[in-house]
Amino acid sequence: MEIGKLYITTEEELADKKINDIFTDEVFKSHFWLYWRTMFAFQEWSSAIEMKRYLQRFVHHIDRMPDVSCLKYTKFNQFESLIMPMVEYLKSHNVKFVYDTVATNVQFHITPEKKVAEKLDLLQNGKKYSIKLSENDLVFITNGSCTESSTRGDNQTAAKVGKNGVGACWDLWRNIASQSDEFGKPAKFCEDVDSTKWMSATVTITNPEIIKLISKVCTREMFTGNQVSGGVITMQDSAWLMSWSCSRQPHFKSQPKGTAVIWIDGLLVESKGDFVKKSMEECSGQEILQEYLYHIGAPMDRIKKLSSQGVSTIPTMMPFINAFFSPRRAGDRPKVVPDGAKNFAFLGQFTETPRDTVFTTEYSIRTGMEAVYTLLGVERGVPEVYASTYDIRYLLKATSYLLDGRKLNQIVFPKFVFIIEKLLDKKLSKTDIKKVFKEYNLI
Repeated sequence: MEIGKLYITTEEELADKKINDIFTDEVFKSHFWLYWRTMFAFQEWSSAIEMKRYLQRFVHHIDRMPDVSCLKYTKFNQFESLIMPMVEYLKSHNVKFVYDTVATNVQFHITPEKKVAEKLDLLQNGKKYSIKLSENDLVFITNGSCTESSTRGDNQTAAKVGKNGVGACWDLWRNIASQSDEFGKPAKFCEDVDSTKWMSATVTITNPEIIKLISKVCTREMFTGNQVSGGVITMQDSAWLMSWSCSRQPHFKSQPKGTAVIWIDGLLVESKGDFVKKSMEECSGQEILQEYLYHIGAPMDRIKKLSSQGVSTIPTMMPFINAFFSPRRAGDRPKVVPDGAKNFAFLGQFTETPRDTVFTTEYSIRTGMEAVYTLLGVERGVPEVYASTYDIRYLLKATSYLLDGRKLNQIVFPKFVFIIEKLLDKKLSKTDIKKVFKEYNLI
């Protein structure tokens, strides 16, 4: 596979390119691509720059992707395990949360020397008002959102498909970006819903027959307090490219005893299903569950009945969930702290910080640290992105894994590889270089 071709290409050379502009069908038909795309939700038309970053960011985990042993899980769902404790901590330190309020614009005073946020335009309960700002105030802006305009269905109703560019988060970013080229280009990320959407569904189950079937597939009992599926399971033969996971139960603190919750997603939401002959985006929750039951081996004559007894399936359409994977170039995302910014910064998945990868908790935290440390002059370095890409040991291990354990001399390579082999045998036979190549199964 031509993984190395992307790995050594610069981001400048990959500007606005898609993954399928770089890779051949050999990659897209490989087990590697199946693992990779379903782990991270890449599409063939996603950003080649972001694919390059992911390869470099997670190369040290490549041998543990099939069993997802590289993942860590919270005890309960992430909202209750991470968000709620942070909210309570901030409230205890007199942070005020204001709800039912939409930020519609941040107005700036911009000169060649500096940029200052001067006013917040807000909409609260349908009423417009503004807040004036000084250079001593601090404004942290989350520009764009992957969950903007998401819609839900229910057992009997499909989730509605979103429209291009619709949503308060995108409107805010557009209003901000109109004031300076340094504030990014939101249109690159929000105006092609067909390429950024996919769906998920939350399934709440009390039906013991379904619970037993899931436990059988996972070879783990449902209510032991341990991870059930062990991570994401992908149905390779699914026309929707459906994946699912079942975390340790209970997944929610208030979850009743004997109730299980699983999560399903589909990357190819416009394809017709294998059991339900409709696209995923056209399906009700019950129909999505039927497709899932078909793929985990439920008896064909029981599928429709099982999907309607002791189970609730809530489908969610997320029109912009892959928006941050849209092909891009430098300048499409604003810097966390733009040049000359005195009292504001951008946060989150649609800002630019070097080397790190979007769709991760780390990215959001890193942008927050960078913003706060810079604006407040905190003398503390933002932790470096894990530098496995610069460690020859990880690169050799990844190479061996991608070659399915074959040695270099078992593969047809250009002549220079054989020259390297001769060097290893003759000139470097007593050095650590040959030792490392042998340790990582390449010779």
